[in-house]
Amino acid sequence: MRILVVGSGGREHAIVRSLVRSPAEPELLCAPGNAGIATDARCLAIDGGVAAVVAAAVAESCDLVIVGPEAPLVDGLVDALEAAGVPAFGPSAEAARLEGSKVHAKALMAEAGVPTAGHAVLRSRTEALEHLSCASYPAVLKADGLAAGKGVIICATEAEARAAVETFFVERRFGATEVVLEEYLEGEELSLLALCDGENVVPLAPAQDYKRIFDGDRGPNTGGMGSYSPVPGFDAGRIEEIADTVHRPIVELLRRRGTPFHGVLYAGLMLTAGGPRVLEFNARFGDPETQAVLPRLTTDLLDLCLASREPGGLAGAEAAFADDWDVTVVLASAGYPESSSSGDPITGLDRVPEDVEVTHAGTARSGGGLVTAGGRVLSVTGRGATPGEARERAYAAAELIEFEGKQMRTDIAARAVQTAAAG
Repeated sequence: MRILVVGSGGREHAIVRSLVRSPAEPELLCAPGNAGIATDARCLAIDGGVAAVVAAAVAESCDLVIVGPEAPLVDGLVDALEAAGVPAFGPSAEAARLEGSKVHAKALMAEAGVPTAGHAVLRSRTEALEHLSCASYPAVLKADGLAAGKGVIICATEAEARAAVETFFVERRFGATEVVLEEYLEGEELSLLALCDGENVVPLAPAQDYKRIFDGDRGPNTGGMGSYSPVPGFDAGRIEEIADTVHRPIVELLRRRGTPFHGVLYAGLMLTAGGPRVLEFNARFGDPETQAVLPRLTTDLLDLCLASREPGGLAGAEAAFADDWDVTVVLASAGYPESSSSGDPITGLDRVPEDVEVTHAGTARSGGGLVTAGGRVLSVTGRGATPGEARERAYAAAELIEFEGKQMRTDIAARAVQTAAAG
């Protein structure tokens, strides 16, 4: 079986690594891939646009295409592949609007009865400024469309909110024409991804993501600076409760609407005193959650992806995971998230122990060596019988890797270690 994975980040490298472990031993391709993925799959030098991917998948006689990033899903890549006779894993463009538009997602949640933060939709600078004077602070402003995880601004005061409005409506930094003003929720964040076949929902192991650039959840939002899995206190029963409250109502609503959701439905949750509330829905594997979750998966990912394509194909299925802990630390380049540095030599990868998994994102080959080529450069995942052991291995390996301006948080999974020690 020949499988094409679309994307070039750490998430896609983790997907490729999981497929390498499949008993089916598929032939793996990636478009466009990166310097690290090239050691595990044959990379195709294409731009990743819908037409180019479809042409490559047809030319390569691919048996399955797994779409990693959100943008091609929203742009209709799965629809185009299926129309060309190429089986694809992921939601249709209409189903992927759940991620492509936060305004649309809020409307779906209201109709399905899924708990989320209170909100207002702001359609112009004037309307936004009028709302700010009566808003409660802190408040959250979110770009309606895709923004690579960076289109969220948490405002402690009205003055900060007014500055954010200029960013959204005047600078158009995130290209959004609408903005969601949302109540600020307090609690612990949780990421729960689930495989869907248009009818059934199979939850994966929970993970916790760290979105801010600096320790202590300070600084601007990023695409994600680290994660860990599992999460203390979330056994199978509690995971099913969340899936019943959050995932299944959305999947059922989309089925009734005639736009069934196939693929990965990612719920970003805030665990408040009043119960879980949805912060966001994504229509694909998370990054960096995938780097912490998939190495623990003991069920064949390929089987799950194939079953997800078929209406009702996941009936009776479950995703099993090892008892070990995974802690993932992201290494980012200088200037991230506002900018990124490229061309900086990367050293030390040859010193990383074999039991630590390093997945590549913003990397490239230059002059025979490895260099940075993006904001988030590498993800380093340590495995251990306890969160402390996994965390220690991840950070020990991360310290061995060097490049100019390397950024990493030092508090990934620290709360999990404290919780485990206390309990």
